[in-house]
Amino acid sequence: MPAIHLEPPAEQGVHDGLAYALFAPAGPAAGGVVILHGAGSQKENHFDFARACTAAGMAAIAFDQRGHGASTGALDARALDDVASMAALLPEGPVALRGSSMGGWVALAAARTAGAAAVVAICPASGEQMRGGVRERRWSVPVDEPALDRLFATVDLGAAAAALGSGLLLQHAAGDETVPVAHSRALHAAAPGSTLDVAPGGDHRSMQHDRERQARAVEFVAARCAEAAT
Repeated sequence: MPAIHLEPPAEQGVHDGLAYALFAPAGPAAGGVVILHGAGSQKENHFDFARACTAAGMAAIAFDQRGHGASTGALDARALDDVASMAALLPEGPVALRGSSMGGWVALAAARTAGAAAVVAICPASGEQMRGGVRERRWSVPVDEPALDRLFATVDLGAAAAALGSGLLLQHAAGDETVPVAHSRALHAAAPGSTLDVAPGGDHRSMQHDRERQARAVEFVAARCAEAAT
């Protein structure tokens, strides 16, 4: 069986306590994508999507949110500003965000701060679900409970979705046992012009690494970044 070669990140480092991996296309980047993992996950779990972005001519940066992976500290109210900090490490040009579960919430909430031209939110959790996870201490990573509770209570996710309009792609598995698909349907209804991609069956994790859905997401962010660049 021939060996499988996976292209490594072009750059790895730590910025303000956040461990990141930057992937770059062979030529000039036609935009950049910040990739946001879910609660308890880490950047390496999304290198497959980063490589899909570079194959389409876009740069991508995956990073460990605070308290996760190789990043230091605890997850706290800096979560939204951290997205903007990571976006600033991408080559100059339009930026998109792609987040899963908790990362989907963060991507929607941070879109304005990061100046995102597009957001792909995969099975995005609601603020109430995030608050419940913090209060009930269901997360296996260090968190600043009071700060996160305030953050999750403050952001109006429906308004954030509406502000994105056609720049929002929601992807959700109909069989998601953690975040009901009804949440993405409600966000879609709140954001005229947005796109909702629901897969039959599946579960909370199946959409993240589905190659067909990844291809749709890459095509979506590439198109929106191209529009933003003109």
